Amino acid sequence: MDKEISVGLLGLGTVGSGVIKIIEDHQEVLVHQLGRGVKVEKVLVRNLDKARQIEIDHDLLTTNSDEVVSNPNIDVVVEVMGGVEDAREYILKALQNKKHVVTANKDLIALYGPELEQVAHENGCDLFYEASVGGGIPLLRGLTDGLVSDRIHQVMGIVNGTTNYILTKMSQEGQSYEDALRKAQELGFAEADPTADVDGLDAARKMVILARLSFLTNVELEDVEVEGISNLSLTDIEYGKKLDLTMKLIGFANLTNGNHIEVTVQPTFLSNTHPLASVNDEYNAVYVNGEAVGETMFYGPGAGSLPTATAVMSDVVAVIKNMLLGVNGKQYVKLRYDKEITPADQRVSQFYLRLHVKDELGVFASISELFNQMGISFERILQTPGKKGFADIIVVTHKTSLQNFRDALKKLEELDVVDKVESYFRVEGDAQK
Repeated sequence: MDKEISVGLLGLGTVGSGVIKIIEDHQEVLVHQLGRGVKVEKVLVRNLDKARQIEIDHDLLTTNSDEVVSNPNIDVVVEVMGGVEDAREYILKALQNKKHVVTANKDLIALYGPELEQVAHENGCDLFYEASVGGGIPLLRGLTDGLVSDRIHQVMGIVNGTTNYILTKMSQEGQSYEDALRKAQELGFAEADPTADVDGLDAARKMVILARLSFLTNVELEDVEVEGISNLSLTDIEYGKKLDLTMKLIGFANLTNGNHIEVTVQPTFLSNTHPLASVNDEYNAVYVNGEAVGETMFYGPGAGSLPTATAVMSDVVAVIKNMLLGVNGKQYVKLRYDKEITPADQRVSQFYLRLHVKDELGVFASISELFNQMGISFERILQTPGKKGFADIIVVTHKTSLQNFRDALKKLEELDVVDKVESYFRVEGDAQK
């Protein structure tokens, strides 16, 4: 057999342990696919004496990053340590040392992806990051290889398993947000500090990567409008059920009017007939609409040791195949279009709206007249019985622009009959008018 391919790891946490397990357990498969074996040469850790999830030769461990990124025996560096600045420093040094890099670091790629891609290209190296979005789902390769000849118009999906688990428990079991979050933490789906997940930041970083690859423009984190789930009410979720709608935290990346892009993360009501509405618990799913292919959907586990490690190893295998063919550094994602953000008057969708109003004659007529003046029609209406002189009115509009809807909200707050605009959400997959 030809010379083994040597891999160096930066990090030995959940994913790093999974990578080593796959290399050890699937060695025969790797030899069959590549004609040679794959071995772990060195692993960077913070603490040499820490108890590990897997058994590993202590001699493979090091606290010196240069023993990985500058090691002449290592062909591929796998970064699974997390964080941003240290990871960026190590990856840049590895690329400058002509080592191919595979990373699962969504934060790093969202912030510094184009820079790292350029350095990799200049040094004839591969930089792959399939595991940064969607865990074990082969999503990025599906976009960059499978749909490479198409023009993608929309990518939308559930890209955070923690929030999807929480919303599933709130919707299906009537749990409060606090109880569902606590259960997610107990099961290991949510961190002790869940801010990045529940505030939508984790999903936003993933949507940056998806939008960048789909639209070939330099989408940055500050371009993403983000709203999390921590303020969601069980009341709205229950009303949504009566309207055949399911609440999900959805990442949107839309391309309209040439090269205008819209990238958002927000709680969204989906029609129960929408494919994403049935994606529950910690699972992820991404719905892609292409000009030629039409509608496709990628579904699977969005996190976890072995699913994510599988995605990492698929990149490692791709790097090695490129090495054998002598074509490393050729899969450079070259950005093509200038970035233009879609203005609010061109962002069209339906909306769910809940109003707390005076329970008296003529209230709904006043609200309907206001919406008619704004050119917004109602697809569905729900009204609750009055309590202490007040009632809730819930409507789902037909499609209208975001700007038009915002203007209507301002006018609603000026109506004497409206006590409060309780909530409003985007609606997808419902009426087509």
